[in-house]
Amino acid sequence: MARTIEATTTSATGSSEDRRRWWVLVAMVFGLFMPVLDNLVVNVALPTIQHKLGAQLSGLQWIVDAYTLTFASFMLTGGALGDLYGRKRFFMGGLGLFTLGSLMCGLSASTGQLVAFRAVQGLGAAMLLPGSLSIITSTFSGKERGAAIGIWAAMSGLAIAIGPVVGGFLVEHLSWQSIFFVNVPIGIIGLIMTATIVRESKDPSRSRRLDPPGLITGTAGLFFLVYALIEGNAKGWTNPLILGSFALAAVILAAFFRIESRRESPMLPLRFFRIPTFAAANVVAAAVFFAMFGSVFFLSLYLQNVRGYSPVAAGLRLFAFSVVILFIAPLSGRLSDRFGSRWFMTFGPLLAAGGLGLLLRTDPTSAYVSVLLPAFIVLAAGMAMTMSPMTAAVMGSVDVQHAGVASAATNTSREIGGVFGIALLGAMARLLAGGMTSTQAHGIVTAAGNAAATGGTTATGIATGPVSEAIKESFVHAMHVGILVAIVFMAIAGIVSAIFVRSHVTAHGETFEKGG
Repeated sequence: MARTIEATTTSATGSSEDRRRWWVLVAMVFGLFMPVLDNLVVNVALPTIQHKLGAQLSGLQWIVDAYTLTFASFMLTGGALGDLYGRKRFFMGGLGLFTLGSLMCGLSASTGQLVAFRAVQGLGAAMLLPGSLSIITSTFSGKERGAAIGIWAAMSGLAIAIGPVVGGFLVEHLSWQSIFFVNVPIGIIGLIMTATIVRESKDPSRSRRLDPPGLITGTAGLFFLVYALIEGNAKGWTNPLILGSFALAAVILAAFFRIESRRESPMLPLRFFRIPTFAAANVVAAAVFFAMFGSVFFLSLYLQNVRGYSPVAAGLRLFAFSVVILFIAPLSGRLSDRFGSRWFMTFGPLLAAGGLGLLLRTDPTSAYVSVLLPAFIVLAAGMAMTMSPMTAAVMGSVDVQHAGVASAATNTSREIGGVFGIALLGAMARLLAGGMTSTQAHGIVTAAGNAAATGGTTATGIATGPVSEAIKESFVHAMHVGILVAIVFMAIAGIVSAIFVRSHVTAHGETFEKGG
């Protein structure tokens, strides 16, 4: 009888623990969803912000860049400090800071205020994003971990796809401030859920200590690198400030790696990069997101400035992308736990490259159903096959106590790859789409702002005014060249995966020795 009661109690406890783990995932998705969604929503709202606040083009650019700069620069620091002092604590701190920054962005009365509070948002996102993945890794184990990471990645894809739809709707029917205010109740719900459901976790090693030289040099090096990448197109790649930023980044990052190689308790253990799967997965992350961010950059401009769709209409046409990711990413994560990540990371980028190849059929009048939709579906399927196994491979290649810094490393690789993709492909667009002058570019932004501010649902001012048919043809040509570059990077990702990635499970479902 006593054994029966004990078994029943154990079963009930296990069932309760299972439920708690999945609620932890829900709380982490709240933390992931807001920063990813917010950045895309802001892009859609820029024309209206320009019209309402009287922002110059440089001000509009910094509304985006202030967030990207702080986000990418501080992410590695946020992940390392979360491992050291508590992942839940840093996740909640980041979520609270992001929510406060969102509120202040909505209350901003000038471009300068908005830029400053966008930087606050970026700092909050840098604290919470590595924490969300490291908390998932420490909460789930075995076959459940891949499924949980797959759902986490699927929500990221969903946020990317619905961002333009949500942003366009809010801007057209409410106000530009609403894109920031909507984060406040979501952030509060996320904070309450995290406080009540998530358990604190951190690196249990007593020998691990704070690494101030690593924190300072790592953050500063990434800051100058990202600054040079995001400002290179605007200021010119031979501008002394850009060249100086690249030089500073090289010197400081070299100092960072030298410091980390000699520290007894480094912020980023360089031995991780001697693990082939960890090193290769970070290269793949950078290459895949180079291709994806650069392609999305072109596609967004194509749908709105060439095809003449409004932000909402363009977002709806990208929605098929998110639906495919939503279904395939969790499945690929679950299967990668069973069969390993290697071949998913090999064939996923190659399939995505095929989707990009289908986009080479586009012209200024391409039909959505017969030309764009098939390409979006194939591209999304390839991305979904890659993202979850890639993340699982990184997190499975190091010990759980280093989950925060591992998560931060791969997210930093993704962010820098994406920024580099937009910078390089944007430079190519400017070089190859020759007919676009700065006056015409200013006219596009102004026309879009006027249309959105007056509740317009079509971008006819953009389609037939500042952008001539010749410029549309030039832009499509530049887009095709950019897509070819993206295809090359996807192929590199597939080849690197095939050669260097080793499945993080054996045929018996057991984890390989981590090494290093």
